Amino acid sequence: MASITIRNLPDSTKDTLRVRAAKQGMSLEAYVRNLLQEESARESVQPTSITELARKYFGPKNGVDLELPLRHTHRKAPEFDA
Repeated sequence: MASITIRNLPDSTKDTLRVRAAKQGMSLEAYVRNLLQEESARESVQPTSITELARKYFGPKNGVDLELPLRHTHRKAPEFDA
């Protein structure tokens, strides 16, 4: 089994985790180990499309409601002679 050391962890973070561990009836070490194992077992993050990001930060929920123009081409379709 591997070991890990986390430096410069704020005291408030450690205290919060210690209290949560106690509420679960676990040691701080066991609680944090469980958190890390659960997180590492989760599916990898799915890539987010640019459209999803735009809606997240600029959509109607954030006060931005844009009317997007219809997309169309101004070019004539190519004709291929056989």
